Amino acid sequence: MKIINTSDANFKDEFEHILSRAKTDIKEVSSIVTNIIDDIIENKNSALKQHIEKFDKWKVNSDEELQISVTDMKNAYDKLDTPLRDALHMAYNRIKSYHEKQLPKSWIDFEKNGTILGQKVTPVDRAGLYIPGGKAAYPSSLLMNAIPAIVAGVEEIVVCTPTPNNEPNELLLAACHLCGITKAYKVGGASAIAAMAYGTETIPKVDVITGPGNIFVATAKKLVFGEVHIDMIAGPSEIGILSDSSANPKYLAIDLLSQAEHDEMASSIMITTCDEVAKFTSHEVDAYLTTLSRREIAKKSIDERGAIIVASSMQEAIDLMNEIAPEHLEIMTQNAFELLPKIKHAGAIFLGKNTPEPIGDYIAGPNHTLPTGSTAKFYSPLNVENFLKKSSIISFSQEAINELGEACALLADTEGLTAHAQSVRVRLDNY
Repeated sequence: MKIINTSDANFKDEFEHILSRAKTDIKEVSSIVTNIIDDIIENKNSALKQHIEKFDKWKVNSDEELQISVTDMKNAYDKLDTPLRDALHMAYNRIKSYHEKQLPKSWIDFEKNGTILGQKVTPVDRAGLYIPGGKAAYPSSLLMNAIPAIVAGVEEIVVCTPTPNNEPNELLLAACHLCGITKAYKVGGASAIAAMAYGTETIPKVDVITGPGNIFVATAKKLVFGEVHIDMIAGPSEIGILSDSSANPKYLAIDLLSQAEHDEMASSIMITTCDEVAKFTSHEVDAYLTTLSRREIAKKSIDERGAIIVASSMQEAIDLMNEIAPEHLEIMTQNAFELLPKIKHAGAIFLGKNTPEPIGDYIAGPNHTLPTGSTAKFYSPLNVENFLKKSSIISFSQEAINELGEACALLADTEGLTAHAQSVRVRLDNY
């Protein structure tokens, strides 16, 4: 694995390359995705069937075939062996418990002059979840996207997932049953995003779309934003690790590879203050690679988008990591919790040697749908609030309008909005 030092003459260029890790050319695929969206808007199910035949390699003979039956979901759940079923339930319960703590509250505040101000929190009517199913299927992503919507109180949840060769992933179907999903469709890619954003004869239009996907899915989400709400525009998976001389290179190496095995575009970056840890970790990465089932994918990711940076101090390491703003950040130092206040930008933060990133992917409880490509500087993990909206509540008494109305009317006059001003003044006792 490539090792670079912050004192190297070319470090600035090397670091700029790391920062550009997720720069995918959306412009390059925008015209393709726009055509797909337009086709779905105009031709609906007919277009969906053509896209499925082209991209997923099977022929849809009827509209009914687009939908995954709830019977198939239940059958898949019933076939699970006990340990796997128990693991799914454990994950479900922990994710649900965590997200229940995120629920914002409606509130009302009464002022002495009779002013009533407040906030009303309401779930969206219908949420659309996109669950990837290309190189791998991710039942865990179904849990992570569906459970916050369930906790928020969304009445109708729609799931779209690609099913190459018309072969749905059985564990994904089981997870759908566990989450009480009744509307799931064998549709993937930009076609699925367009179908959920605009609706077809079979797939209902939704209010918000969440879930990760490839560049075509990300571009489609960006293009339909405004027609519907979206969670974020997520790119390839990534991990950042901060380490010092106390870190175990075996742990560091396999944690770096845990993201590299997702796909060739994944990014694995470690910043350490110890030369020896850097060298031993690089050696362990090479050793582990030979044992992985997805070794070719992981190797390409590590070779092209992985790096170990040796920093002169922990403060320098933290500053660099804050600039990277990784999707997942592991702090593998002797004093992990002491560093936490200094971390400004990361999707999820994993503290201590016994907290590998995969714990967060499956069982810990916090959401694993996270901002990538430095967007953790302004995006948050998927959460309950993605499925909620807030309305302001305002009520004025006669005393309140008398007290505050003239100031309001004066501001309206200043902006040249005389009807605004008059609307207030006609209600004043002294008008």
